[in-house]
Amino acid sequence: MAITTAASRLGTSAFSNAAPVELRPNYSREDVETVIRAVYRHVLGNDYLMKSERLVSAESLLRDGNISVREFVRCVAKSELYKNKFFYNNFQTRTIELNYKHLLGRAPYDESEVVFHLDLYQNQGYDAEIDSYIDSVEYQSAFGDSVVPYYRGFDFQPGQKTAGFNRMFQLYRGYANSDNAQVRGSGSRLARELGRNSVSTIVPPSGSTGNWVFQASNDVAPRLTMGNAVGESDRIFRIEVTALRASSQQPGYPNIRRSSTVFLVPYERLIAKMQQISKAGGKIVSINPA
Repeated sequence: MAITTAASRLGTSAFSNAAPVELRPNYSREDVETVIRAVYRHVLGNDYLMKSERLVSAESLLRDGNISVREFVRCVAKSELYKNKFFYNNFQTRTIELNYKHLLGRAPYDESEVVFHLDLYQNQGYDAEIDSYIDSVEYQSAFGDSVVPYYRGFDFQPGQKTAGFNRMFQLYRGYANSDNAQVRGSGSRLARELGRNSVSTIVPPSGSTGNWVFQASNDVAPRLTMGNAVGESDRIFRIEVTALRASSQQPGYPNIRRSSTVFLVPYERLIAKMQQISKAGGKIVSINPA
């Protein structure tokens, strides 16, 4: 059954009719290899995995039937591989958001869930934090011992809050997108709205529509550009740009790249501004009506 009639526009078509990946009794070698690939893809957030990074020992235990799929997921989530990708270089709240996404297939519902895991990590450590997801009643009910975790947050299910559907789109940025290579970097995606107990507007993943729909940051202050932001039609657009070169004011110092810059541009000057940004080496990550 389709997740939603708007699946194609929301970028969730890949999951609409896909059955969960399960390792059933009397499995073949091909079956277990499919499960291993699915676990790596989901738990590692579709991030690139080199051959030398594979967890050879844990894979062998799964192939020989000595551990379940759930225990293999635990091995991946506790590995140095996972920590290097999502723990050491991320803010704690971002790590918790990703743990919810990778291990329970959903976004946090409210701030209390994040606070619980922050306290758990501080008091009992990383392993206890990972165990709290995998040993939970929710995990057992959704995936059991044999099903690879998948994105449950796109579908209606018992106990799910409506806010969870909207918030999944803050964490999910497209089927081919990697959780370790997003424009917004290692910062939290949900801290602001969880703190306010508000629900965000759904922003479809990039590439799911013909529009510019990258997830932009609300923390970047816009500035007027190209004279002023008043056009004949009064249609103003907000352009967020990353990696834009800024010339150093001191001789002998190299040019620097700003992490994020926002411009307010009238419709009549939109194309010219885009060309200017391109020449300056910038990458446009979102264009939205202001």
